[in-house]
Amino acid sequence: MNRISRRALLQGGAAFACTRFIRDASGAETPRIQAPEVDSLSIQVVTDGAHDIFISGAQVPGVTIERVRGFAGPRVNRALKSEWGLSLWLSSTRGAEEKRLLLDFGWTGETIGNNLDLLGLDPATLDALVVSHGHYDHFGGLEGFLAKYRARMKPEITLYLGGEDAFCQRVLPAGNGAFASFGRLDRSLLAAARVTPVLSEDPLVIEGHAFTTGAVPRVSQERVLPNSFVVFGQQDGAGCDTARYASHHFTPAELAGQPMPDQHLHEHATCYHVKGRGLVVITSCGHGGILNTLRRARAVTGVQKVHALVGGFHLAPATPDYLNRVLAELKEQDVDYLFPMHCSGPNFLEAAKRDMPQALVLCTTGSRFLFRT
Repeated sequence: MNRISRRALLQGGAAFACTRFIRDASGAETPRIQAPEVDSLSIQVVTDGAHDIFISGAQVPGVTIERVRGFAGPRVNRALKSEWGLSLWLSSTRGAEEKRLLLDFGWTGETIGNNLDLLGLDPATLDALVVSHGHYDHFGGLEGFLAKYRARMKPEITLYLGGEDAFCQRVLPAGNGAFASFGRLDRSLLAAARVTPVLSEDPLVIEGHAFTTGAVPRVSQERVLPNSFVVFGQQDGAGCDTARYASHHFTPAELAGQPMPDQHLHEHATCYHVKGRGLVVITSCGHGGILNTLRRARAVTGVQKVHALVGGFHLAPATPDYLNRVLAELKEQDVDYLFPMHCSGPNFLEAAKRDMPQALVLCTTGSRFLFRT
């Protein structure tokens, strides 16, 4: 596994060990991958913050939109559930080949299990799993998902993560200097379920269809807005192993387990290159910045056209000035469509309606978006 220093990540001047490199104007090296082209990509929202039973489809050139209106399923006592978190079912085709990924798992196993069943999505057909970052609202449903479905899934299944940082303990301020647990992803859970974790801070191609951005250098005006705190080190055999960070420098306070503002060192985006359309970039939360993530996806592929930016944009806690500055720069990025979910925030929705109405597509639990040539 290749590693990047925290200082280089935050300064955007990192060098990665990879098969092929490109060098930008500042002299920094960036790994280059050959992003596979897919003929089509379907993104179905398994879990998001709300399900609007009255939402209608939209006329979006190049994108087919399907909504789950009313109540899903044959029984009136069952309906789609929504919660704080995100889970996306990704299905892509190349010729006659189809690949299916599940990106993130929402907060609870109950919700993801209920929704997968009602939407008719069969985990037995999954080719791989992805966790975007180590926040409970993105991996919390994993344990229940595996308990319910693992026995009928493929014997060999891989979980892709951005790096060791995904296993750190996260905590939230509880007042008076105290902290409350925000959970941690446990390796023992994966081992017991026979799920193989693949950690990479560099971009990776997944199943010959998708690719990850790897760690996202901070090269724009964006910064990580307030969210969780992180605890480095291991407790009771779980947590993140600082020795696995290799070139990362940790302060004595960090090594002592003092909670620090979370920089999401290895949060990654999952992306596709749709033939004839361009990149579809799925940020999940995008703590490192949506502009930074777009630049990273372009840099590692050499593909400049971004057809869609999808997922959580983590702008809900943004001040009006910060939001407006990010949106102004986003307008210059030649992105065809925006699909804001989860933590993007009602403030972002209102600003996008004002400044980029032609690009904005509303999202809700159950909705399916089909991109194709």
